[in-house]
Amino acid sequence: MREVTSLETVTKKQMYEGMFLVDSAKAGSDWDGINAAIKKILERAEADIVSIRKWDDRRLAYEIQHVGRGTYILVYFRADGQKISGIEKAVQLSDHILRVLILNAEHMTTEDMEKETPAAKAEKEETNSGSSVEASEEDEEESRDDQEDEESADDEDVEEDTDDAEADEDDDLTDEDEESEPKTAMND
Repeated sequence: MREVTSLETVTKKQMYEGMFLVDSAKAGSDWDGINAAIKKILERAEADIVSIRKWDDRRLAYEIQHVGRGTYILVYFRADGQKISGIEKAVQLSDHILRVLILNAEHMTTEDMEKETPAAKAEKEETNSGSSVEASEEDEEESRDDQEDEESADDEDVEEDTDDAEADEDDDLTDEDEESEPKTAMND
C-alpha cells in the first residue's frame, strides 16, 4: 500500500504586466516609498518582480480621489494567476496607489519589456536638447517675438479689410445713385 503524505499542487508562475497609478505629488516627494509599497504588495502575493520603472507622468482625464495628475509605474512580474485578485484587493486598500491594471504578459518578449518608456524618451530629449536653460529661454523669447509679429500682421490685415469694405460700400452707393437716375434712351 502507498501512503500519500501531502497533496501539494505545483503551479507555474505566469508573466504579468502591471500598470500602477500613483499621485504625482507623492511620487515626486517619496519615490522610494511608492516603489517600496508596490514591491511589498507583490511580495505578499509571492510574485517575482522582473522589472519596475516609471512609465510616464500625465494629467488624468478625471480626478481620482481629488488627484488630477498621476504617475504611471510599469511593473513586470511572475505570479500565480490565483494571486492576482489579492494584488488588486491590496491596491484598493493602499493609501499610496490610486489604481492598477494587471494583464497577462506571457506573449511578451524580453525586448518588448525593455522598450523605452515615454518618461525615458522625454528625459533623453531633455538631455539631448542642449540641456541649457538659456537655450529654452531663447526659444521662448523667439516664439514671443514671432507671436508679436503675427499679431501686428493681423492688425494690418484688419485695417486693409476695413479699407476694402469702405471702398465696396462707396461703390455700392454710386451704383444705387446711377440706378435711381432716370435713364434716357438716345434716339437717332
